[in-house]
Amino acid sequence: MTGLTTTGGAPLQFSDPIAGIRAIQLRMFWLLGASGSIVFIEPSPFEVAMVLSVVFFIAAGLKMSPPLLVPLGLLIGLNIGYSIGALDLYGETTVLYWVLTSWYMAIIAMFFACALLEDTKARLESLSRGYVVGAIIASVAGIIGYFSLIPGAYDLLTYAARLKGTFKDPNVLGPFLVYPAVYCMQRIIEGRFWQAARYAVIFGIIVITVFLAFSRAAWGVLAGATLMTAILMFAVAQTRQQRMRIVTLVGAALAFVVIAIVIMLSFDSIASIFKERASLHQPYDSGRFGRFGRHVLGAIMALDYPFGIGPLQFSTFFPEDTHNSFLNAFMSGGWMSGVIYPALIITTVIYGARCLFQRTPWQTTYIGVYSSFFMMALQSFIIDTDHWRHYYMLFGVTWGIAVASAKLARETPAR
Repeated sequence: MTGLTTTGGAPLQFSDPIAGIRAIQLRMFWLLGASGSIVFIEPSPFEVAMVLSVVFFIAAGLKMSPPLLVPLGLLIGLNIGYSIGALDLYGETTVLYWVLTSWYMAIIAMFFACALLEDTKARLESLSRGYVVGAIIASVAGIIGYFSLIPGAYDLLTYAARLKGTFKDPNVLGPFLVYPAVYCMQRIIEGRFWQAARYAVIFGIIVITVFLAFSRAAWGVLAGATLMTAILMFAVAQTRQQRMRIVTLVGAALAFVVIAIVIMLSFDSIASIFKERASLHQPYDSGRFGRFGRHVLGAIMALDYPFGIGPLQFSTFFPEDTHNSFLNAFMSGGWMSGVIYPALIITTVIYGARCLFQRTPWQTTYIGVYSSFFMMALQSFIIDTDHWRHYYMLFGVTWGIAVASAKLARETPAR
């Protein structure tokens, strides 16, 4: 009697419980990647998938590794600081929800870190393929809405003439699409013709979506992550033929992007928004109380508040929020969170970089994960990434794969 199937399509017998559990776990990882695309409803499908996954993986024997005590301890310290900073504000529902969400982000990060310690390659691939499906859902929905292909879709799927798809904010949609775009680029470079062609179509749809979201930060993160991934793949390529293929296909992808942008700019409505959004001198960026002015004033202000001013309170002192996750850590959780947050990110970046050049079965995919996370970490200096599910997911994936790679390196000489 057959029921489930393995990733290769072979039938899986119910009499094999271990293989059955593994198949369910892979499908859960796929679902986590795909469900992350629908976040304009609360609770989102991702929350349901996350709860089910955590429960199932713990029941099946979710493991912990000593190196993961580092991010675990830092995440706990970070959120303790947030909780202390909000002591006088728990009467406000939004503040309580913010603190609870911060703890939830820590759970997301640690779940992915622990879950990827075992069956690393298969789980990473399942998550990535599901993530690509999620990107397709968000992108296609956004394009349908932006061009009003379905009556009433424009108002639902756009914001201020910017594509937002199944997200609440175009500035979150754009960065969400970065990793699946990078993953598709990698499959184009390494895949056979028809696989490369299929991923090229998906890559094109994602790039168009990111462009129409008109998020300058997302443009920069996508460009930076794809360039960083291409450079690292070139560096680890083992043959001259592989390097030539990388250069050729990346050049072709760049040409496509340029041509696609030129075509889209031929529409007056798109060109006018692009001209406005591409400007480096936005009204909310410049001036004493502009984005960067607030960063300076907030940093000075943080010196006088060792316990912070509490979550969501920055906008009561200034016209807008911090738009800087590092500064927001100081403002929301005081000096404790303000010191721990950069330590958390810097530690992740350094530890994750250690295995970029290590030969592992998941090396190429990990390069894409690390590049995407690294660029989003830089983005945190100019935007609030504190509660982005995909950001903490990539954070956890980075730790899990780095620890798994270190373990593989220790075991290889013995073999």
